[in-house]
Amino acid sequence: QVQLVESGGGLVQAGGSLRLACAASGKIFSIITMGWYRQAPGKQRELVAIISSGGSTNYADSVKGRFTISRDNAKNTVYLQMNSLKPEDTAVYYCNVVGVDAARPVYYWGQGTQVTVSS
Repeated sequence: QVQLVESGGGLVQAGGSLRLACAASGKIFSIITMGWYRQAPGKQRELVAIISSGGSTNYADSVKGRFTISRDNAKNTVYLQMNSLKPEDTAVYYCNVVGVDAARPVYYWGQGTQVTVSS
C-alpha cells in the first residue's frame, strides 16, 4: 500500500512563505516524477511544479521565481518552498508521484493540504 503524507499547509499573509512536504511510503517502484498540483474553489486542478528523478524541474508560469521544488530521493520526499505568496495562491495543494510498475506508469495522490493566503 502506497501512502503520500503531506504537511506544511496553513494560513499566511500575502508576501509570506510556506514550505510543503510530501513523504511517500510503501512499495513504489522506480519513481519517475514527484510534483505538486493545486485546486482552488471552482477551478480545475492545475500543475504547480514537478521534478524528475534526475532533478529536472518544471513550473507553472504563475509561480516561477517564487516557488522552488526539491526532492530527497533517499527519503522519497518532495518539498515545495513557496515564497512571496499571493492571495491567488490559495488552494488545496496535492502531492503527486508517478512510478513505474510492470513497465506501466502508476499515479499516486496525497490527500491534499490547504494553503490560504490572506491579503
